[in-house]
Amino acid sequence: MFGALDISTSGLVAQRTRLDTVAANVANANTITQDGVTNSPFRRRIAILTTGDGRGNSGGVHVKRIELDDSPFVARIMPNHPMADENGVVWHPNIEPINEQINAIDASRAYEANITAAEATKRMIANSLTLLS
Repeated sequence: MFGALDISTSGLVAQRTRLDTVAANVANANTITQDGVTNSPFRRRIAILTTGDGRGNSGGVHVKRIELDDSPFVARIMPNHPMADENGVVWHPNIEPINEQINAIDASRAYEANITAAEATKRMIANSLTLLS
């Protein structure tokens, strides 16, 4: 029974990391830094989840790694911008706010599902202890 709680807990931690990643993407949706002569836009992050708890146990889920999204940056023609290149193009992060909102909703729903599963497990443990006493 306690393994079921561990599985739900691992899901909560993984989904929280996913939400943190989405929040970082949204917060940096307009972040452009100067890297020498060229501008360097923020690159979108993606949380990669895998099975197991990361300690060799097969139950649960954990964050395997945080990857950088290799999709192309968004080019905007802004000739008067201080970070424009010689063609008047300013490169912006590869972040789509709608996609990030969908990912946030998905992660929050999965988080809620793990809370519900943990609460159901706790009720089953409590009922089992009541039967034993």
